[in-house]
This record gives sequence, C-alpha cells and structure tokens, in this order.
Amino acid sequence: MDYKYIEQLLERYWACDTSVEEEQILRAFFRQKEIPAHLLPYKNLFAYEDAAQEVTLGKDFDERILSQVERHTVKVQRISLRRRMMPLFKAAAVVAVIVTLGTVTQRSFRANRQADYNYDAYKDTYTDPQSAYGTVSEALQIVSESFRKSQVHDSDSVSAPLKTTGQ
Repeated sequence: MDYKYIEQLLERYWACDTSVEEEQILRAFFRQKEIPAHLLPYKNLFAYEDAAQEVTLGKDFDERILSQVERHTVKVQRISLRRRMMPLFKAAAVVAVIVTLGTVTQRSFRANRQADYNYDAYKDTYTDPQSAYGTVSEALQIVSESFRKSQVHDSDSVSAPLKTTGQ
C-alpha cells in the first residue's frame, strides 16, 4: 500500500498548512490498527488529540470549585496609626543614629585641634565700668529709636488710604 498521501499530509500538518478535513483524515488513518512502522511514532500524537477531545468536566465540578472558594474567608486586620507610622519611626531612628555617629566622629577628629579664638588677644577698651555702661546705654538708645521709627513708618503705610488714579 502507498502511504505517500499520508506522508504529504503529515508534512503539511507540521507546516500548519492543513485544513480541518485533512486533519480529520490523519486522525482516521492513525485510529487504524495496522500502521506502517515508519509512521508509528505519530500515532500517539493523534490518539492524544482524540483522547483530549473526549475529556470533559464532571457534573459536580462547579459544586466542588464553589465549595472551595466559599470555604476561605478573609478577615480584615485593623491597622493602628502606630503600626502604620512604624516605618517612619524606623527611618527617623536610622537618621538620628547616622547624625549622632557623624557628629561623634567629627568631634573626635577635631579634638586634637586648638580653639580658633584666643582670649588673650581681646582687650578691654574701658577701664571704668561706669563709662562702659554709659556707652552701651547710648548704643541701645539709638537702636531703640531706630526701631520705633521703623514701626511708625510701617503703621503709616498700612493705615494710609489707597490712592486711585484716573477717576
């Protein structure tokens, strides 16, 4: 018997060029009991397709699925404000630790240095405390008068009526 047509159909099947009728011919051929040895490896493929078409869901499938779905109930957990803010607290703690460590290391590096200021370089310009007190009082009086003048000017500008032009 010549199996050239079946071999051509198989080649077209692998190239995805077969029609539905040609695939049915291949299935019918591979359902036979007597198949040549060189075509025998393909029998399981077409037998599998037939078996797969026959597989259906049982009548109780929907009931089983729905019973499993309904079985599990999810309870909502209430999350307190403290628990919700916990990541922020942790981040603040990390920042505080880093700043503290940075300050400590910075001070430890500067511990060997001398202070930038020298008290001996400063000298008193006044030997009499009364004259120093008088000078400081005069300076504070000048600052006070300047401050009062600026407040008067500010209140004048706020209470002054708006002038409109053109009417």
